[in-house]
Amino acid sequence: MLLAVVGAIAFSGKAIIVKLAYRHGVDAVTLIMLRMLFALPIFALMAWWSSRGKAALSRKDWLGVLWLGFSGYYLASFLDFAGLAYISASLERLILYLNPTLVLVLGLVLYKRRITMLQIVGMGISYCGVVLVFGHEITLQGSDAALGALLVFLSAVSYAVYLAYSGEMVRRLGSLRLVGLATSVACLCCILQFVLLRPMSAALVAPEVIWLSLLNATLCTAVPVLMVMMAIERIGASLAAQTGMVGPMSTILMGVFILGEPFTAWVAAGTALVIAGIFVFTRSSRQ
Repeated sequence: MLLAVVGAIAFSGKAIIVKLAYRHGVDAVTLIMLRMLFALPIFALMAWWSSRGKAALSRKDWLGVLWLGFSGYYLASFLDFAGLAYISASLERLILYLNPTLVLVLGLVLYKRRITMLQIVGMGISYCGVVLVFGHEITLQGSDAALGALLVFLSAVSYAVYLAYSGEMVRRLGSLRLVGLATSVACLCCILQFVLLRPMSAALVAPEVIWLSLLNATLCTAVPVLMVMMAIERIGASLAAQTGMVGPMSTILMGVFILGEPFTAWVAAGTALVIAGIFVFTRSSRQ
């Protein structure tokens, strides 16, 4: 439980660090490149460690790793970083927290899996909460908030696609090996994107951005991945997912105390609805 809770809080700190880095004039392409550049050695080591003594990957496996690395980690991460330039960390975390509902919808579309009435109720409650917070934020930010929310929602969709397709590969390769390989692919994609779209001089950023990116790559990326996996091994995926409910609350609290974001009645009500809806949704899914 402790590993799962601390991992969820560490994950939620990513948005805070990104918002702090944006204050130093860096753009999303450069910022995500720095994060992935620092994270690449860690994930490459993870892939090597988990692959020791195991059979080499087939061509089909490599194609799967490339696809999942692109959709689940590169595209999802870039869209998330881009969206954070326009919306608050609190709204970003609430949108991403809808991910289990997107996985369910994909399961219905791809595998014809049944959706229960209680799951629909939980989804409805959660989406009402996000709409409530979004409606309040768009009055403050205007059309920029709509663009940011759309980018973050597409990020959640991209990661849901990864989750929907990764089940078979997790069983075949193991979760640690798959994550290590897929995230290494994503790191290389982010670095290549920077090389193609930005001059090398764009990497000369403020020292604060370097330190924030290093913190993001370690404390908010690699470390929580390992902690959550260790938690799942000990308490199971369902209970580990339940502890993830501390993520939105920790993001909101850090946003208030670190970023100075306002904590209004709209944010409080929306957050309560999202967490309550996901709680109903996940309980119904387990049953």
